[in-house]
Amino acid sequence: MTELLNIKNLKKQFGEKTIFDNVNVAVQKGEVISVIGPSGAGKSTFLRAINMLDAPTSGKVNFEDQDLTNLSEKELDQLREKMGMVFQSFNLFPNLSVIENIKLAPVKVKNISDKEATETAEKLLAQVGLADKGDVYPDSLSGGQKQRVAIARALAMSPDVLLFDEPTSALDPEMVGEVLGVMKQLAEDGMTMIVVTHEMGFAREVADTVWFMADGGIQEIATPQSFFDKPKTKRAQEFLEKVL
Repeated sequence: MTELLNIKNLKKQFGEKTIFDNVNVAVQKGEVISVIGPSGAGKSTFLRAINMLDAPTSGKVNFEDQDLTNLSEKELDQLREKMGMVFQSFNLFPNLSVIENIKLAPVKVKNISDKEATETAEKLLAQVGLADKGDVYPDSLSGGQKQRVAIARALAMSPDVLLFDEPTSALDPEMVGEVLGVMKQLAEDGMTMIVVTHEMGFAREVADTVWFMADGGIQEIATPQSFFDKPKTKRAQEFLEKVL
């Protein structure tokens, strides 16, 4: 397998408070990672440090053989095109139609023609089960539909990895399944994904690897079967007793 991402000695501080420290992990092309752990463990901050939306205090983030911590903002922007991000709160533009939301970045950033961007957006909407929603505005969509549009928008840039920051935590329970279904299909199609999630079923069934984050770092790295059936650390055992 090809290594896509390698993180070494990553640390993040806000003032005197250390959010995480000494994080060392790697991601292979096509791998699906679930990042799980208690609230407040720094999972979302860690995800944002990977693509430098929230620059780490120290350490290295090597993505496709480039150290993101040493790049200019312009160079970073170019590499971020290859790192799609899906947020908890959708972050769609309310004044643009669904299809305009999806094709905005490819046209503006990649200089793709409007015709090609529209064709791609239509295909992606069909892929996420929203082929008939291209002309509507985000306000008329359910939370689950908005998140599926957000996934389509991230895919429109043809990223090499997708970062998901708790993509279902803002959704009503009955809408969670439709979003996880799209993500599961992406995993089956070979998309590299790092998913911060509270959905233990997704972590168990879809992920290749679980990173358990607590107490200022990644405490355990394991296959889902190993992690859920025989967690090695006491902290992971305590966590699983509360959530399962």
